[in-house]
Amino acid sequence: MCTLEKRGNLFFLTLTGDDDHRLSPTLIDSLITALSQVKSQAVCGSVLITTAHGRFFSNGFDLGWAQAASSSSAARDRLHYMVDSFKPFVAALLSLPMPTIAAVPGHAAAAGFVLALGHDYFLMRRDRGVLYMSEVDIGLTFPDYFTALMRSKIGSVSARRDILLAGAKIKGDEAVRMGIVDSAYDSAESVVEAAVRLGERLAEKKWNGEVYAEIRKSLYPEPCGVLGLVPKTVIASSKL
Repeated sequence: MCTLEKRGNLFFLTLTGDDDHRLSPTLIDSLITALSQVKSQAVCGSVLITTAHGRFFSNGFDLGWAQAASSSSAARDRLHYMVDSFKPFVAALLSLPMPTIAAVPGHAAAAGFVLALGHDYFLMRRDRGVLYMSEVDIGLTFPDYFTALMRSKIGSVSARRDILLAGAKIKGDEAVRMGIVDSAYDSAESVVEAAVRLGERLAEKKWNGEVYAEIRKSLYPEPCGVLGLVPKTVIASSKL
């Protein structure tokens, strides 16, 4: 499932175990609860780092749970349920009052790719693991908030084409060249270590979290609009 740990100003949200961290309803609920806890404990200088154990960051929604339903219509209902359940998590991530860092040690596919992309900073392993949107290969369309986030976070039209329409499997160095990932590292440990260094630098800024979250929302108006996040003006400066 997942664990939440606080070390100084850094929160560590970790997908645990050696499985592929499928986003089941139970795991999605746990992630939402974890973000709620992080938000409630946030102070100026807080930073979230999200990572995972094992070969996978996350392999997307739990399609096995959906397919285990008693009928095709029930399977579709289960898939829609996961899509709808994951939406408030992405909204909470984009409105979290602190910098966020995805430290991706392995494969991130479909909703797992979206989970990583929803962070402010995206670090991954270069020697193992790919980014992959599998929907075109398995015959599923994208939820509206998936494509809105992709359009906002991935600036290259050709990169979005290759990811969404060609099902490209992208390794770390290529993801850096495409502008999807900030940096790539030689091992899972190196990814997390780099995320900690970045998190500590960001924590030193001690930015006002509410201001930070509103600036983030203003940067990504399309996905925030789809997610129902309403922008507001915050003035936290003591000089005004």
